[in-house]
Amino acid sequence: SKNHSKEKSGEVLSLTARQKEILRLVAQGHTNREIGEQLNISVRTVEVHRFNLMRRLRVRNVAQLLRQAMTLRLITKNTIPTGKAH
Repeated sequence: SKNHSKEKSGEVLSLTARQKEILRLVAQGHTNREIGEQLNISVRTVEVHRFNLMRRLRVRNVAQLLRQAMTLRLITKNTIPTGKAH
């Protein structure tokens, strides 16, 4: 049914506030350790959040994650620093 496909795309966007925060920090090029320090959580917790994020958005790596997140307007181009040395 039409309704079902709508639910599916809606579910992709239902990220928790914490996941959105982590997504933004990942987009800004922060390491898991930096993200953990900033949010006051363990690196392990950051890894779990990142894993869940990638599963939720059905991607396999960070490049895909960021592209998908931009497509879904979860982050904007401005979120990602240009020419930042990693």
